[in-house]
This record gives sequence, structure tokens and C-alpha cells, in this order.
Amino acid sequence: MRTVLLALGLLPILVLPATADGCGDLIGKVVAGTQATLVKRTLDFAELSAADGIGMTLACGDLSAVGLQFKGSPLPESYFPLFGRAGQATTGIAADIIEAAARKARESALTTRHSNVDAGDALVTCSLSTPAGGPITACAVIDKDDKH
Repeated sequence: MRTVLLALGLLPILVLPATADGCGDLIGKVVAGTQATLVKRTLDFAELSAADGIGMTLACGDLSAVGLQFKGSPLPESYFPLFGRAGQATTGIAADIIEAAARKARESALTTRHSNVDAGDALVTCSLSTPAGGPITACAVIDKDDKH
């Protein structure tokens, strides 16, 4: 009986690293694919820094998402290729498909402020805002829940 109680008591500890490792593996894939630097991490979220002043966020879980943010104008030439590679690392969808969807979403967002483009098993979304500090471009690729 004591062994059973001890085993049940350790179960949450044994499950926790598996969850953390899943997110860690995804972070590793994104870092390897983008050469970004990990800035901050929690159990299911990561903040990264990429070249050219581009910020990245990564949400881990059943429906993972990766986002890129850039404050300023013009948008660096590296933004969309980086977005494609980050999206591929997160979703498995080819980088060129994600990059093309992001370019289309951002182009639409120039007039509508926000736009979504279907990319197969993922949704690409871009928004533009112009606060007092200058323009901000934020795009994300989000897993769809209907692919399972």
C-alpha cells in the first residue's frame, strides 16, 4: 500500500517533465530553424529574439502558434522568410507556403488592419497598428484544431 501511495505521489512529477520537454523540443526546432535566441520561457510559452530587431513568441500545446513582431518601418526583408521558417518548424507546413500566406495577409492588413489567410492545417494572421511609438507589424501562424 505504501508503495502505491508513493507511486501515486510521484506521478505528477513524472508527467511534468514530459510536458515541459514537448515545449522544449518545439522551442529547439524553432531556434534551429530561425537562429533566434531564447529570451524567456515558461511551461507552455517562449519569447525569442531574432535578427533585425524581430521579436518572436511561441505558444506550445495541442494548438501551437508562433508569432513575429516588428516595430518600425520599413519591414526588414528577412521578416517573411523568417516567418516561413518559424512556421514550418511549428506546423510542419512548407516554409514557402507559410511565407506566401503571410505576405498575402499583411498586404490585406494594409487596408483592413487585420487579415487571416488559410494555409492548410494552419491559419496565418497579420495585424498592423500605429501607436505613438511607430508602426507595429504582428503576424502569427496558428495550428487549426481540425487536423487531428
